[in-house]
Amino acid sequence: MPRNFRVAYLAHSFRSDWNNGNAHFLRGLMRSMVSLGHDVHIFEPCTAWSIEHLRQEEKGDAALRQFSSTYPELQITAYTEAQLHDLKYWHSALRDREIVILHEWNPPELARILLETRDHLGFRLLFHDTHHRASSSPEQIHRFRLEEFDGILAFGSALRQIYRERLRTEYVWTLHEAADTGIFRPHPHQVRADDVIWIGNWGDDERAAEIRTFLLNPAAQLTDRTFVVYGVRYPAQALTELETAGVQYRGYLPNLDAPSAYGAARLTLHIPRQQYAIALTGIPTIRIFEALACGIPLICSPWQDTEALFREGDYLIANNAEEMKNAIHYLLEDRAAANAQALRGLETILARHTCAHRALELTCICKELVP
Repeated sequence: MPRNFRVAYLAHSFRSDWNNGNAHFLRGLMRSMVSLGHDVHIFEPCTAWSIEHLRQEEKGDAALRQFSSTYPELQITAYTEAQLHDLKYWHSALRDREIVILHEWNPPELARILLETRDHLGFRLLFHDTHHRASSSPEQIHRFRLEEFDGILAFGSALRQIYRERLRTEYVWTLHEAADTGIFRPHPHQVRADDVIWIGNWGDDERAAEIRTFLLNPAAQLTDRTFVVYGVRYPAQALTELETAGVQYRGYLPNLDAPSAYGAARLTLHIPRQQYAIALTGIPTIRIFEALACGIPLICSPWQDTEALFREGDYLIANNAEEMKNAIHYLLEDRAAANAQALRGLETILARHTCAHRALELTCICKELVP
């Protein structure tokens, strides 16, 4: 009989995807773990920063209902601020768990509580890192006392290497993100009313220069094409720049609606943040997996696939604004080339990069920890 595990996952939020790309992958990963027969229980705070912002969106309540109806198999417990600091609460909540996973977007105080609870209950405690702070702000990660964890899940080999060198431990595994192909799939019969779509948040100027170079500059030149942007945290200046370049800004897009948004466009762009283009080279963020899973042609600003996760021809690379403009023009004009590229990218996702693949990988990691 296959070995199934009793797993607890603690995240900032599964329910809300507002400025929370982690929710995209984690939802699919945990659903795939349930499908394999594992007993999975999720914990998240009642009043998470992401969910509070989501509730202020016009589509916020609908997005929460949509999540609940789409992922009914996920058992989620929302704990209070008082429970966060209550050792007795966690002793009771985790008493039957074998594997407990703490996502990096949590307070260090919760790591301390879990370490103490682990010492009493005996489960294996993992830290799951899907961010660049270990490289960009190591002092923040140091507060989690990761040297006391039983292992670390890193979403790319570059990040894994940082942890292995810093903690001098072998118990660091690479667990890439992936597409939830139960949600992200092609919509071939949808009317493609938009030419170019980009889904991404402006954020804290981590890629403002790249957005200007690889999105706004080509859009301002290809005035006969429709460019649309979805995302949040766009300051007034950014909105003005979008308008000046002729780009339509459509605001918050629930991630569960992203497949239909991709289906309504002819191609999409990927503009990685500076950390993933330079310091953590080789880590593809969730948008690449999701876009290719939807069967839409993809053009990336400079990014190196150092781990050979994709095949040549799955997407195009544009190294500057002129190359991006030419690549967009090429794929919009040559439908056969665009369709062939989209099909190739989709094949790669289905063969290598689904949440079901990652659930099998995580299961193997659990077997190493709990023989």
